Amino acid sequence: MLLLLFFVLLIQFLTYWIFEPIASFLGYVLAIRWFPMIALLGLFFLFSSKNIEQN
Repeated sequence: MLLLLFFVLLIQFLTYWIFEPIASFLGYVLAIRWFPMIALLGLFFLFSSKNIEQN
């Protein structure tokens, strides 16, 4: 039983060690304070297309 508990705790520790930096980075990049900049860039690329048909 203690061996099983040891393996479960080891897996949880390694999962936290691997995925915590990724989650922290994504939380920083996709934070609310960056949303206006991302939205403006998205609108810029949406409306700056050179393939717009002209009538």
